[in-house]
Amino acid sequence: MKTISILGSTGSIGTQTLEIVRRNKDLKVAAVSAGRNIRLLERQIREFGPRLAAVWSEEDAKELRMAVSDLDVDILCGMEGLEAVAACAESELLVTAIVGMIGIVPTVTAIRAGKDIALANKETLVTAGHIIMPLAKEHGVKILPVDSEHSAIFQSLNGENRSQIAKLLLTASGGPFRGKKREELEKMQVEDALRHPNWNMGQKITIDSATLVNKGLEVMEARWLFDVELDQIQVVVQPQSVIHSMVEFTDGAVIAQLGTPDMKLPIQYALYYPERRYLAGDRLDFAKLGSITFEEPDMETFAGLSYAIEAARTGGSMPTVFNAANERAVSKFLHREIGFTDIYRIIRACMDAHRVIAAPDIRQILEVEQGVYDMIESRW
Repeated sequence: MKTISILGSTGSIGTQTLEIVRRNKDLKVAAVSAGRNIRLLERQIREFGPRLAAVWSEEDAKELRMAVSDLDVDILCGMEGLEAVAACAESELLVTAIVGMIGIVPTVTAIRAGKDIALANKETLVTAGHIIMPLAKEHGVKILPVDSEHSAIFQSLNGENRSQIAKLLLTASGGPFRGKKREELEKMQVEDALRHPNWNMGQKITIDSATLVNKGLEVMEARWLFDVELDQIQVVVQPQSVIHSMVEFTDGAVIAQLGTPDMKLPIQYALYYPERRYLAGDRLDFAKLGSITFEEPDMETFAGLSYAIEAARTGGSMPTVFNAANERAVSKFLHREIGFTDIYRIIRACMDAHRVIAAPDIRQILEVEQGVYDMIESRW
């Protein structure tokens, strides 16, 4: 029996994680957290029986306590609640399915408590990779990638000598606007951006896929996860989303992980690593597939990727600025306060205004985040 905790159990990754738990009798849930979806969280508590649950606000915590007053479960709130879920004594592994930089502190708490991390929170490594990876090494903790692309690289590296990596090839679907030009993007609405051709994901990551910001965040994350230089990472558009990513080695061999676009595969692989378990679902039929095509990403039109690489090269606190500016801009776009291409304009303005801190600690990272939010709210 393996016992897990989940930060963000009501989101896309969290609910799919619980689907895997539902299908496997040797997984147990010790603790869960959610933002504001109290009704779904109550149903999860009743089905999976965690002893601890956390929400963000005290008001929601009071409501949830009343709703589950017949159950033996502790309900906490705020960052204290998230850290309690992360460090839950019964749990062996923490699934970080929470969205945003709010995931950094509880991830650090979990690592210090000796929990392995199934990492689905990009922001943790994007903004604090220089802290997280050495800390995980110090505490002997595994960082197991849940992102489809990073899981594909992780799987492709099984049994290989990582010092012989020549290049990581991160594949991208191109999102719903692949092939469009900047003037066309100006007209795109929320509904257009949320219409991803291949993947069923949460709203934030779907918008990030449309801007190619998501691929930029994945470049930053891959750098830390696999200890490679930025110049060893190449983004390739693969519209069918069949090849989830590849590794090229020094002898020219390329190893890839292929499959249908189903996030439950990388989630389950992280939960059971190094074991593989049966997973119900569609299988690739190569005869019907016919062909797999590749393209160069259009980094001029989809500036999110080029800005991300620039932020990564600058280093220090600049990735935090990039990430925070994108988070707030995407939120404004989803609330129809700005246009689609304004996301790029906001990121650019925030990066241009920032004075870089070379090696920020967690306090400084969070202060930079808040400073970016304040700048955006004062100007847009």
